[in-house]
Amino acid sequence: MTSWTDFTAGAPRISTIFRRRHAATGKLCMLATVRADGSPRISPIEPSVFEDRLWLIGMPDTTKFHDLHRDPRFCLHTATVDTQVGDGDAKLFGSVSDVRDTDLHQRFAQDLFDQSGFDLRGEVFGHFYEAHLTGASAVELVDGHMEVTIWKPGEAERVVRKH
Repeated sequence: MTSWTDFTAGAPRISTIFRRRHAATGKLCMLATVRADGSPRISPIEPSVFEDRLWLIGMPDTTKFHDLHRDPRFCLHTATVDTQVGDGDAKLFGSVSDVRDTDLHQRFAQDLFDQSGFDLRGEVFGHFYEAHLTGASAVELVDGHMEVTIWKPGEAERVVRKH
């Protein structure tokens, strides 16, 4: 599995689209997880890049985090309302690990407070999920044609142009 830093180096086009869409929506993405019965669940989430790592952190004791605790696989999709995908969109695939590092948690909480004023300083995080990527894709319109960029770890991005 691939870290955020390795992903951005290995998939510059997809990571640029992801960061652009992530910023444009105020960090809102849609997270797909696997329910206990094996069916998919789609939930909103605001993933964060902190200390060159991608984090899936949010309100504790939610079903999406119960899903990830049981089955760490996920798909993260940038939120869009543009059916023409004029600004592109991106999907990241992977699994999470729960990082139990209270010093890291507090650095994250301080950074969040400094950036947004939202105060989680001193809080104990139930789960603190780092995303490890196993693949990614993005869609963009280029010269009136849809281009799908696909990436897997250890491979270069490849572009499929749809006519």
